[in-house]
Amino acid sequence: MATMARPPALSSESRVPSSSAPKNPVSLRLYKVLSTRFDDESTREALQTLSELYTTPSKGKEIAREEEPEADREDEVPRPTQAKDASLKELIPGESAARARKHLRKDMESQLAEGSRAFLQAFAEVDQKLDGLQAHVAAMRVACDDAEAQLKLTDDASRTLLERASNLRDERNEVESKRSIVTLFLDRFTLSDEEAEALTSRDVPVGSRFFAAMDKTQRIRDDCRVLMAGEDGPTQAGLDIMSATSSRLEAGYDKILRWCTYEFTALRDTHIEVPPNLSEAVRRLRDRPELLTSALTTLAQTRSQTLMDAFLAALTRGGPGGLPRPIELHAHDPLRYVGDMLAWVHQAIAAEREFMEGLFGVGGDGRMVGSVRSFDEGSEEEGWIRELMDLGVAKLCVPLKVRVQQTIRSQESCIVSYKITNLLQFYMLTMQRTISEQALLSKTLQEIMEIAYQVFYDTVDNLGRALLRNTLDFDDPSLTPPLVILDHAQILREIMAVYQSSLAGDEDANEDQTGAHILDAMLDPAVEMCLKASEDKKALRPKWDREVFVLNCLTFLDGVLEPFAFTAKKREALQELIREHVAALTEEHYHDIMVDAGLYDAVETCEHPPTDEPLSRLPTTRPSDLQTALHTFALWLSGLEVVESPRLAQLAGQRLASEVHRAALRRMAHAYRNLCAAVRRAENKYEAASTLLGGERPFGQVHLLWQIFGFGEEEEKGE
Repeated sequence: MATMARPPALSSESRVPSSSAPKNPVSLRLYKVLSTRFDDESTREALQTLSELYTTPSKGKEIAREEEPEADREDEVPRPTQAKDASLKELIPGESAARARKHLRKDMESQLAEGSRAFLQAFAEVDQKLDGLQAHVAAMRVACDDAEAQLKLTDDASRTLLERASNLRDERNEVESKRSIVTLFLDRFTLSDEEAEALTSRDVPVGSRFFAAMDKTQRIRDDCRVLMAGEDGPTQAGLDIMSATSSRLEAGYDKILRWCTYEFTALRDTHIEVPPNLSEAVRRLRDRPELLTSALTTLAQTRSQTLMDAFLAALTRGGPGGLPRPIELHAHDPLRYVGDMLAWVHQAIAAEREFMEGLFGVGGDGRMVGSVRSFDEGSEEEGWIRELMDLGVAKLCVPLKVRVQQTIRSQESCIVSYKITNLLQFYMLTMQRTISEQALLSKTLQEIMEIAYQVFYDTVDNLGRALLRNTLDFDDPSLTPPLVILDHAQILREIMAVYQSSLAGDEDANEDQTGAHILDAMLDPAVEMCLKASEDKKALRPKWDREVFVLNCLTFLDGVLEPFAFTAKKREALQELIREHVAALTEEHYHDIMVDAGLYDAVETCEHPPTDEPLSRLPTTRPSDLQTALHTFALWLSGLEVVESPRLAQLAGQRLASEVHRAALRRMAHAYRNLCAAVRRAENKYEAASTLLGGERPFGQVHLLWQIFGFGEEEEKGE
């Protein structure tokens, strides 16, 4: 309910001075009204309240008020609605406002009284509700008192039960603790039914479940040994656990043995992958060497028979569908036949080595193909692998050896024989580097290679002996190497090419002896044949030039050896022989040109005088004879023989012919110098020696003779 606010008092500025203010109440009121400020919030609120209080009532309320009895209307306090009703009937302006000012207090008190009655009526209802609530609270308090009394009686009655329950709870906790300890002990030191079944049952395969059970059994035994090593000594429980686990563990090892034996028997392929379970089973059997030996014996027998069957199939039937073709189809080609067999064996060895490394869990050593394998003699796995590989390829050695020996002994060509020998040597070295020198296959290849070398040496020796039995055609005037020497040298060249290609840089003394034996067996008979045949032909044909023929043959053989480094020692011996024959040819050529030039007799007399008489008195060195010789020499210097000799033109090497010719000319120049010196000496009693020498070229001037021969000044001074 709103209350009417009082109008604010006049401000000091709006008041009229008392001396000039009118005393008329109307004027005072007017001044008061005019000085009121209606922009004040409280004033505006008060006016709003008054406007709501004296608002014109609705038509329905007006009709209801008209229907009320007059007695009631006279008794009731005049209300604002009455003022409003009166305002409707206002005939004089301002009459309603005046009536409102007149009955404002009364209307306000009526409004307040009406609000108070409504408030009291509402609180009367609340008071009734509170009385009911208080009754309910009282009833509840009584019920709670009864429940508390009952609870106290119950608590007294159940205290004993609670104490018993507490004791039982403590006992249960103790039992649970003991049960958990026993459970942990049993879990740690006993096998479950599933684990025991995995170790002993045939229905459970060897796999991860089986290996897990074995690991747990071994762990139980290890832990039990630790517990039994205390101060009190072994307990009965520990002994029982060790006994039970021992029987279970042995049953597990027997199961592994049976399974491995079955699996090894089924390995009938040459290229197989090792299952992880099989490798793990072999690793565990290493704790029982006798069981592992039994299983690996079965494996060795299986692999040996498998490789043997596969080798025979490759020889006779070939691969699947006929590809690759059977090896024995190439028996007509001995080199390919032997090479295919050795290549198959080498491939089988490599596959077998890979299989064994996977079986024993040995990782690859990063070794390149063909490089030397480092064998760890202290490694147990390496020992098993080598032994199994030896047993696996044992059956291959006999058929391989028989076939290779038959092929070698049936060869007539020493080149093919040596190629096969070289091939055998290569595979022998490869096997020694792969499976060691003590392996059965390596020893077998060593035996075959030795037989092959012996056959090759016999063939080479036969070639040498056959060459020595050859003789030259006595009607052939040619000085070039004969056809038999050319054919023999071609065979030697091919053999040396094969030998050179087989050298790898790490050869031992045996390989050096092989090269030396080849050269001795092939070269020495050729040289001997040339020397002997040339002697025989020289005896029957005196005009036949033996030295030129021998030098042509020797230089040809030296050219055959030149491209090969391993022939250095043999070439030194051959070149020494060539130098001997070059010296002999030079001597013969010097004699020939001195005879042709007419100086031979005079020079021989000067160098070896028959008597002590002066040279001018001797037959060949008399002035007339000497003049004739010098004239012949001057004519010879004008011919072509100074530049080249028809005899030396038949030498195969132009360099060698030039060397011999120049050496002979050099000796001629020395002989002429000695002749001139002897003529000029007074004891030889030549008259006009300078005139005698200066009558023919080179006029007694040795340096001029050097120039005619084409020798330089340095060569002349050196001489």
